[in-house]
Amino acid sequence: MNDDMRYIRTIVLLFGWLAALPLWGNIYYYQPSNALCGDPMPFYDANAGLFRIYYLHELRPNPDWTFHPVYAAETDDLVHYTPVGEVLPTGSRYDLDAMIGTGSVIYCQQDRTYYFFYTGNRHKTDDSQCRQTVLSATSADGVHWTKTDLLIDGYTGYYYRDDFRDPDVFVGDDGLYHMLVATGKDGRNVLAEFTSADLRTWTDRGVFMTTMWDRFYECPNVFKMGDWWYLVYSELHKEIRRVQYFKSRTYEGLKACTVNDVAQWPDDHEGYLDSRGFYAGKTATDGTNRYIWGWCPTRRNYDNTLVNNESGEPDWGGTLVAHRLIQHEDGSLTLGAVPGIEDYFNADETLPSTWVNLSEGQRQLLAPITQQTHLSFTLITGGAQDKFGLSVCRDEGTEVFYSLIVNPEEGDRRKVNFEQEGGMGFIPYIDGYFFTRPADRTYRVDVYIDNSVLVLYINDAVCYTNRIYRMQKHGWSINCYSGSLQVRDIRQRVYNQNTATVTMPADAGKQPAKRIENGQVVITRSWVKYNVLGVVIQ
Repeated sequence: MNDDMRYIRTIVLLFGWLAALPLWGNIYYYQPSNALCGDPMPFYDANAGLFRIYYLHELRPNPDWTFHPVYAAETDDLVHYTPVGEVLPTGSRYDLDAMIGTGSVIYCQQDRTYYFFYTGNRHKTDDSQCRQTVLSATSADGVHWTKTDLLIDGYTGYYYRDDFRDPDVFVGDDGLYHMLVATGKDGRNVLAEFTSADLRTWTDRGVFMTTMWDRFYECPNVFKMGDWWYLVYSELHKEIRRVQYFKSRTYEGLKACTVNDVAQWPDDHEGYLDSRGFYAGKTATDGTNRYIWGWCPTRRNYDNTLVNNESGEPDWGGTLVAHRLIQHEDGSLTLGAVPGIEDYFNADETLPSTWVNLSEGQRQLLAPITQQTHLSFTLITGGAQDKFGLSVCRDEGTEVFYSLIVNPEEGDRRKVNFEQEGGMGFIPYIDGYFFTRPADRTYRVDVYIDNSVLVLYINDAVCYTNRIYRMQKHGWSINCYSGSLQVRDIRQRVYNQNTATVTMPADAGKQPAKRIENGQVVITRSWVKYNVLGVVIQ
């Protein structure tokens, strides 16, 4: 077969595969095509020059006895993800890791080895056994792992035997490796601390932190950013279910943030980083920026109102969402969009106007939302108590739709509320956190929509993630509920798959293509990698 025939055959196969792909998947918020993402364990692999996001692979339904193997996806821009597949299988029915739980990955330069510390969940056959243990695996490349015989459990240090999970490993200022484990001791929920000089032998150092009001801090993640130490964690309590953080100038000060149940909150809204639509957040850095990944839960029966602490909500697992950490001068953190997502969009929708003035009761209805859409505008309120919002699933004459409303609270405080207008109204538990009204009354609003995941950013102060079904093919609007608004720079950007091209490099067959940009298809003789409609196949 000559080269021309090989190229023709490759193109035929390519478009045959494309025809079989679902057109309505997620793109920049990652979700595998046949499953959901559970807790992420992000890691920046400096040797490969990319982020590798390990995650618990959630099937619905899961097998009865063994589930949540670890899968991975790789990205160097946090927009295009390449699935790696299963990297760490579960054990058998009676093994310590019949069900795998959250952990963390670290690379040791001295022995050039990757270490994976993870939670093993077992089916207990008697009360003397530990339900959860910390286990480990090692790898030469971060992809192919071999389980070791390391075992740390609640018997070490007299911690809880059934709640002993989510190991997070990092390097301290003392040069030692530190490991935090979410557990309990003496009737209180705590984070336990262990240290090691070689990642193989660990010493119990006692309680790192007693949790506030005896809550349970899942997925702990400790890191140093500039001159500040941070602990990011996920609050398990059914009325909270959010990602929060503490901060301190020193490591010892971080440990003291909850002493005697007197919280040293890092900001004026108890350290909340996002809404209930973002959970199990953990971070990784490439040395320039630090990002956080968490999952946005699905909702049963595609019901946008099913958000409460009595219904079993949220569903466990969903779609991975990534944000960029923004560190402010006082050390406080907020979340913003990752730089590459904005660059993904390559076309603008035609809008009736890019600016509008609105008074009480007025709204501006705009073009239907596509599968992936970036909405943006700048809004200036006329007074200190003006109330405004953004609606989706809304067309001319629509009676029931969904709105994100920036609601005036006490004084200069504001909060994003989620409401079903024309229906139940305010939907509890999925509202945002408090933030301070901008002194100049100017709000820069960005909304990123990927399938049913919506992420809202306001200035560098607000991040709000939610799952809203049935947004596509319906319009959206900017609303004034009270006061007056001046809205300008309205933009609705989309990705136009019709701009995709096929490029045959001159050196095809000699080296693999490295990436695809803006729907471009690159084909070589050695392998094919393409990204059309955001689906990456290799």
